[in-house]
Formats: sequence, structure tokens, C-alpha cells
Amino acid sequence: MCGIVGIVGHAPVAQDLYDGLTVLQHRGQDAAGIMTIDNGNFHLRKDNGLVKDVFHTRHMKRLLGTTGIAHCRYPTAGSSSSAEAQPFYVNSPYGIAFAHNGNLTNAHELREEVVTLARRHINTTSDSEILLNIFAHELQACHGMVVTPEEIFKAVTTVHQKIRGAYAVVASIIGNGMVAFRDPNGIRPLALGKRQSELGMEYMVASESVALDAVGFTFIRDVLPGEAVYITEAGELFTQQCAAAPVHAPCIFEFVYFARPDSFIDGISVYASRVNMGTKLGDKIKREWADKDIDVVIPIPETSMDVALQIANTLDLPYRQGFVKNRYIGRTFIMPGQKQRRQSVRRKLNAIKSEFKGKNVLLVDDSIVRGTTSGQIIEMARESGAKKVYFASAAPEIRFPNVYGIDMPSPHELIAYGREIEQISELIQADGLIFQDIDDLVDAVRLENPAIEQFETSVFDGKYITGDVNQVYLDRVNNDRNEKAKSSSRSKTELSNIDVHNMPQD
Repeated sequence: MCGIVGIVGHAPVAQDLYDGLTVLQHRGQDAAGIMTIDNGNFHLRKDNGLVKDVFHTRHMKRLLGTTGIAHCRYPTAGSSSSAEAQPFYVNSPYGIAFAHNGNLTNAHELREEVVTLARRHINTTSDSEILLNIFAHELQACHGMVVTPEEIFKAVTTVHQKIRGAYAVVASIIGNGMVAFRDPNGIRPLALGKRQSELGMEYMVASESVALDAVGFTFIRDVLPGEAVYITEAGELFTQQCAAAPVHAPCIFEFVYFARPDSFIDGISVYASRVNMGTKLGDKIKREWADKDIDVVIPIPETSMDVALQIANTLDLPYRQGFVKNRYIGRTFIMPGQKQRRQSVRRKLNAIKSEFKGKNVLLVDDSIVRGTTSGQIIEMARESGAKKVYFASAAPEIRFPNVYGIDMPSPHELIAYGREIEQISELIQADGLIFQDIDDLVDAVRLENPAIEQFETSVFDGKYITGDVNQVYLDRVNNDRNEKAKSSSRSKTELSNIDVHNMPQD
């Protein structure tokens, strides 16, 4: 999961790109990058780290130009190499800067095509670089130095035909304009906005509508599944549907966890969908846990707070803040590695002991993925004096790998994989455990936009919307991930040895 931003303006855009990226920091904490265009040249700054750490005043001063794109990265396959920080760039044709949110499911085959047929070099393990080169290769057929909207849309149409998976893309073509497009299933979000300046209309695309709000752009609409948007450097807007049979199936995990509550995605208020989740889960707790002697409802901050408050209202129970969050620790779920996640939980949260002592508490979280955080938080509640600790998840059991850009590639990392609820409850040492039903989750989100008939829910039900994911594919992804992890471990060991042996002696 990543955040992308693109702006075509009439004044310098670097600060707006930075501000938009900062608002999308929750979508990726591993790396960040901005590329702008000025006087026929690209200006790039990217590196590992948070947005505030990657960009200093000296970098911002160099990011000249009225057009640019930006990206914050989340390592979908466990890699945190700075070489995979985006935006990426190719110099032919024209010069294209490119940022991508999502994951391609046929990246292996595409890599072979790019190398052998298109004779293009792929320098990283990122599927985003593959997608960039496929797009660039399709534009190679254009003859003039100025690309027409028709040529842009033809290239995107061919891209849709060749690639599978989830992708929201923004690209800048030097001397021409900015292109944005979304996969034919609309798995990953992409919003379009505008702003009137003294010099004319300016346009912006971003992963979430909240980024538009932050820099003063007015939300126009969501980019449709399969649709391409082309904005010339002069500020002319062109759009076209480029997929033969688009199907709207947004990722439901955006609403459960990833997106900010003040965002609207595909006409759905993220906040309202989470309130609806609380109502649905509260009703289930009423039905199935009438015998539970719950004294208080406590959220695990922050994504579950809206859900927990609604559960408390539905159950007519007190709602209390039982944990204080250290806001300077990143989101544990999107940290690149289980060790980092485990170590960060107690640094991230501290219990308010008076809210637990002598009480039977219902803890509410947005989901349970690996169980690491859940188990440690339950332990913290007991240490703070709770008599009984019940646990509720606003999402159903996550039993299947995600292949569309969320770091859940191995089922063996998922605590619910191959286990019943009682076994999961025992592992996290809860006195009771309850999950949202998948139909209730879908209904909770769909209530805000009934026009969306289905959602991408593969992590819960194993049904992959692109229809090309089987056990052979999942095994290959898992093996590739393990090889990356081994390679990274070897590299760190070798570097450590070099540092020790070359250390100056006193």
C-alpha cells in the first residue's frame, strides 16, 4: 500500500506535493519521493524514511516546476531498499516519471516480456518499474514530440490488456503533461480534484480525497476503474474509459484500516463506514454474547476508535480511552518486518491502569492479522488489573494472503490461517473473541454507496477478483519473499563484518 500524488499547476508545486504526501503518510512509512519538471528537466529527491525526514529545505529549493508527482512507499514484499523508492524514471520515450500504488499479479511474465521483447532493462525487483516500462514501450509507437490524448489512451488501453492486479498510477511525460489511471477493477483508490488560480485551472490526483483537501483542491470525483485521465501542461483535461469490461470492486481493507477516516473513497465516507461496522458488530455481540459481563468498551487506537464508540452505544456500555498512543511511532502493521512490529507495540501504547483495574473489558481493534499486537495488548490489559479481557475485531478472520499491495503474502504469518476462533482466542489469551461477519462488513461499507455491488475481499474469503491467483502463484510469491529476506539478512551480516574489520583502532 502506497500513497501517490500528482499536480499540474501554474505555480511551483513542490510544497503542495510535500503537503499532500504528508497527509498520505499513513499509507507508507518506508520511503518517499518527489519529482518535478522545470524548463524541460526532471528534478528528483527520494530516499528511505518519513516524508519529513526525506525532504529538507535544501531539497525543496531544488524541486522547481509547476508540474510534479510524489510517492510514499510501503514495502509490499518486505523489502525496504532505497533503490525501490519512487518515483521511477525512464528517459525514452520523451522522459517519463512514474509512481504506482498496488501490486501486479503477473509481474514475472511481464518482466520477461519487457526484457526480451521490448529490450528494456529492469533495475529493481519492483513491479512498479515493470509497469512503467510497459507503459513507456506503448508510447514508443508515438511519432511526434507532442503526444495526443488519443495516443495516451491507446497506450493505457494496451497496458490494461497486458497487466493484471491492482494499480493506481500517476505519471509525468516531459513536454506533454500528466497521466493517471486505475486498474479495471478499481481495487486501489484514486481521486481527482481541481483548483482555480489566477493563471487558470489546476488539477490534482491523489490516493485519497483528504490530500486534495489539505492543499486547497476541490474534489471532482473518483477516477473510474479502467479510466485514464490526461492533463496537458497547459491545463487541458481529457478523460476516457480504457478498459473493455471494467468492474468496480474496491479493496474493503481500505475502509477497515488503511484510509484516513476523513477521506471519501468511491463515494464512501470512511468514517461513516466504520461507524456502520460498529453498529453491525455491536448487534452481533448483543446476540451472541448476552451472557458476557462486560463493564467497559476500550478501543485500541486509532483506527478502531469510531467502531468501538458505536459498539459501546449499541450495547449501552461506557466507552473509555484505556490506552495512550505515542504518535511518534509508526503504524505497526505496515512496518517492514515482524521483529520491528513486535518491538514497537509497547513503545507505541501505554495503558491507563485506572480504566482496567478490577473490570471486565471489551477491547476493540480494526482487525487481527498476525496476532502480535493483539496478544501483547491483552497482556498489557491484564497487567493493568483487568479481571477479564474480551476482544472484538471489526473485520472478519484474515485467513488468506493478499496479492494486491498489502503485506500479507504468506498465509503462515496469519494467525487465523487454519485455525478456529477458539484456537485464535487461546493464542492471544483472550477470555472471549468475536469477529465481524463478512456479509455485515460488506453491508456496513456498501450502505454509504449502494451503487458498488462488490468489494475485493480476498483476505477474508480467498476469492481473488482478478481470477488469476492460484496456489502455484501464492507459493511463488512466498518463495520470492523468503529469498528476499535471506538476501537482505546476508547483506546486513556482510556489512556488519566489514564495519567491524575496518573500524579505526585507537
